[in-house]
Amino acid sequence: MSKTLKHLITQDIKKRLTGVSDAYLVNVIGLNSSNTYSLRRELKQKGFSLLVVKSSLARRATEGTSLAPAFDGGDGSLAVIFGGDDFISLAKEMVAIHRKPEFEKVEPRGGVMDGEKLSAEKMKEVAKWPNRVGQISLLLGQILSPGANLLSQINQPGGALLSQVKKISEKEGGEPAAS
Repeated sequence: MSKTLKHLITQDIKKRLTGVSDAYLVNVIGLNSSNTYSLRRELKQKGFSLLVVKSSLARRATEGTSLAPAFDGGDGSLAVIFGGDDFISLAKEMVAIHRKPEFEKVEPRGGVMDGEKLSAEKMKEVAKWPNRVGQISLLLGQILSPGANLLSQINQPGGALLSQVKKISEKEGGEPAAS
């Protein structure tokens, strides 16, 4: 491959990966064309993109970016998967895809999150973390919990008073009060 062609491909990869800070790397060698198409379609439906690159060209294209550690020490071609709402959702989706029999030849190679290179085993651990929606719900629960406790403590004396009033009205009126 000529230097000019390598430069053009490197520039194209750099353009496609502009703005990408987290990625999941897999080896898709061995997948037939229909399974590759199915994998791309399934990822696209979830908002993820798949880009197959030669490691040496990707290393050149990502120099100085947060993706650079992902390609250190790699060789051959790799598929870079990126996009979606958050990286944890991507990791969860990829773990689910690895379980499907038609994608058994998709080999996880690791990834990069916030500029830190992650091994394939670490990616499985990341997939167990709560995603963005889960983290927001946990945070909201922690924020709303003191207010709910305060409200129940404020309502408790009023409930006790209402109970006493009902008992007194039942004794004086002779008929039970409607609840």
